[in-house]
Amino acid sequence: MAAKRTTLKKREIGQLLIVGFDGVEMTPHVSSLLKRLQPAGVILFARNIVTDEQTWRLLHDCQKCVSTPLFTCVDLEGGLVDRFRDVLGPTPSAADVFATGDRKLFRKHGQIIGENCRALGFNVDFAPALDLAFEASRSVMASRVVSADPRETVAYVREFLVGLRSADVLGCGKHFPGLGEGKFDSHHKLPVIKKSLDKLWTEDLLPYRMLRTQLPMVMISHAAYPLVTPARTPASISRKWITDILRKRIGYRNLIVSDDLEMGAVLSAASVGQAAVEFVRSGGDLCLICHRADYIAQAYDELVKVTEGDSKFAERVDESVRRVLSFKKKCAKALRRRPAPSSTMVEKLTRKLWEFGEEVRLAAMDRRENDREKTYAAQSLPPPRRVARR
Repeated sequence: MAAKRTTLKKREIGQLLIVGFDGVEMTPHVSSLLKRLQPAGVILFARNIVTDEQTWRLLHDCQKCVSTPLFTCVDLEGGLVDRFRDVLGPTPSAADVFATGDRKLFRKHGQIIGENCRALGFNVDFAPALDLAFEASRSVMASRVVSADPRETVAYVREFLVGLRSADVLGCGKHFPGLGEGKFDSHHKLPVIKKSLDKLWTEDLLPYRMLRTQLPMVMISHAAYPLVTPARTPASISRKWITDILRKRIGYRNLIVSDDLEMGAVLSAASVGQAAVEFVRSGGDLCLICHRADYIAQAYDELVKVTEGDSKFAERVDESVRRVLSFKKKCAKALRRRPAPSSTMVEKLTRKLWEFGEEVRLAAMDRRENDREKTYAAQSLPPPRRVARR
């Protein structure tokens, strides 16, 4: 009976992983990896995406290797983070859309991104960013964030998520607890944010508090918050952040995913296998490992090893596996495979995306001019000359 239980555990542990890989088509190596791990999902990047049909086929081939419905994931925000640029054209950034001040366009942003994701075969978009646009992180976050005011951020994010959902695509709020005061890119270096929990609670954490029932997934950052947890402990391996604050104090009930466990910020604190174990031990559900097959294997093997030797950790694994499978069942419509995109569909999506970009550009221009006119009126000056539209 014990041996049977161990075999079952090894098969289920893949439900704690979302994995990435190189290449633009299925290979024996990737196929073998997916069949062995049976992961919860896969993630593609620009390196994997060449054409619409090729992308759909690659995701279809991934699903054929895995017995449960896959989260087929992409990281697509628009602007600086745009994996479809070479396939469908550029998508406006969150900051560009927010500059219009038009909530209908906030929603349309999510809807168009969702429709494009769905057409190419994706059902999860790791967007939007809920980080606040503080000066400290301007060089890192740039146009990925919309406002230093958490309530304005919520206004954009809420509509964006509704738009994604209308296309049957699951969104993900990131990067909890917030990178707004982070001065370093966590891909390379650990951001250390010296901010009290009280201040984080009323600023950075407010979007998560207000949107806790509307976020299908929350992504945990690799930043350290030394006034909240021991110095240089990334939030992604902190029980206090994941379980005590996000789960218990905020009351978040859906899936918790790590930021990429290959990032330098977390690898400075632990090996990729240790990081995966500590993320799950701390209350996380889905370990994201975006590139290296050896790192993916290390994380899986370490999760199996600790599960087999630690009954308390095995219970924690069971909890997350059940949560992931239950969530997949609840979101069956979003995870259902759709037909490959036709050339007509792709042309329509490309045109719609271009038109949206123009709509955003002109709406932002109108808003700036209206603001200038209000400023002149307040100073009892003649109105400025309006810029001719092109």
